[in-house]
Amino acid sequence: MVSLWGSKNGESNHNDEDHDEEHNGEGSRPTSRPARREPDERTQLLPPSRAGFLDPDDPAVSPYNLWSVRALRYFSILFLIITFLWWVLLLVSIFVSPPMLHTRGSGFFDFSFTTLTAGILLSGILFFSAPSRAMEITSLIIGVLLIVDVIIITVTARLRFEEGWVGIASVIWAAIMAIYLVLVERVVAWGKKEEEERLTGRQETKRSLKEWLAVLSSTIIMIVMIVVVVLLTATLILRARDASLQPSGERWYVDNDKYEVHVACMGSITFNDAGERNPTVLVESGEMPFEDTFDDWVYGAYQNGTIDRYCYWDRPGMAFSDNAPSPHSAGMSADALSEALAQAGEQGPWVLVSAGIGGIYSRIFSARHVGEISGIFLIDAMHEDLLYRIGSPGRGFLLWARGVISPLGWDRLPAALFKGRTREDRVYGRSAYQGGKYIKQQLQESLVANSLTKSEVSQSRHIQSKDTPLVVVSSGISIRTDEEWAAKQEDLTKITDNLIAWETVNGAPHEVWRTFEGRAILEAKLKQLVKA
Repeated sequence: MVSLWGSKNGESNHNDEDHDEEHNGEGSRPTSRPARREPDERTQLLPPSRAGFLDPDDPAVSPYNLWSVRALRYFSILFLIITFLWWVLLLVSIFVSPPMLHTRGSGFFDFSFTTLTAGILLSGILFFSAPSRAMEITSLIIGVLLIVDVIIITVTARLRFEEGWVGIASVIWAAIMAIYLVLVERVVAWGKKEEEERLTGRQETKRSLKEWLAVLSSTIIMIVMIVVVVLLTATLILRARDASLQPSGERWYVDNDKYEVHVACMGSITFNDAGERNPTVLVESGEMPFEDTFDDWVYGAYQNGTIDRYCYWDRPGMAFSDNAPSPHSAGMSADALSEALAQAGEQGPWVLVSAGIGGIYSRIFSARHVGEISGIFLIDAMHEDLLYRIGSPGRGFLLWARGVISPLGWDRLPAALFKGRTREDRVYGRSAYQGGKYIKQQLQESLVANSLTKSEVSQSRHIQSKDTPLVVVSSGISIRTDEEWAAKQEDLTKITDNLIAWETVNGAPHEVWRTFEGRAILEAKLKQLVKA
């Protein structure tokens, strides 16, 4: 019994152990399944490896595993597309001003800021997966400098008017994108660290050669951008300094208040013995602003009593006048002058004095005010048949290229620092040609010179009164060195049938008044024309 019970108990115990092994052994199935976790940004996109941690060089070890990092990349691409569309719109507006997008300045600054923004975003996208402290610091520096630019533009009234909402929005957008790039760098660096710790077991402190090249390239590009922003800021400071220079006359809104032009008059209104108003000399400058050197001999004639009164203006984009919308022809400028003179209360009769390309503008103005013109004085003036010289495509492209880089101040800054150029030099003097407004004016002039402007001046020749007294003074140097110019100077003496005089100053350059002999002849012939 005992042995039997013992045997039976042992067998029972043995069977129980076998039963336990059957249910609890390694090959047994689990009695319950763990609950499945909902996917989040830590969820690995690729299936987990059964061999433990991944190799650091495995493509699966990437910050792109996190949805927040992927979202930032998509946002960067979206911002780049928006910036590119804005860049294209600003590029087009240089040549044809869309409604509401005209700026009273050159438009080259907002184009430069938008180009900078595109460069910042493109760099961030190209080196997105290789974040670095250098990229973060340089982006922050750029953002701070751009905020300084925003402050300079908004607190300086003249800059604020010239740049308008287009320029202000462009620089603010650039500043926001620079700060945004700092955020991107931090988030990507955090995501990279998180994924390395999760998939490799530790954060990688070493970079591959490919990553080092990416960091080096991005750092060089961002340093170049810092230099660009520093130059833009320095040029803005110069412009703010120049804005403190006040004009001698008044600015008047023209063309439905789209822009302002500067008109100034010197002297008092006088009357002859018959009680008729004596003519006022209306001066149109040549290739440079009137205040540069043209003013010297005209003011001298006024001081000497040769003339009693004279008025002058700055064409759109020159000196104290704003840039006009594009396209802009000589006839449009003549209409702007007429509107400004009317607002200023100025009226004829006029004796029109002009030099170089200014002769085109004066002749159109004369044809549109036939009853108010007492005389025309042309000083080595351009003929309409020679407008192709300033309207060539090559010249237009060079002017556009100069305008695009003009915000960098590559010539204005060294001149101000090392050559002592003053604000007078930059606004209307010998350095005026370096400014964006002047370059934009020259570009506008070039774009329509051989089309709209030539058509307008050709029409004016038929409308011009043939009885108007005419004086032509030519540069002897220009006539001797340019046969076509000489022939066209002779043709200019025939625009009316009342030629008072045609003088050639042998030793004088294109700007005849720069020589003593030229200035004496100009003053004598002006007196003769006024008294005619």
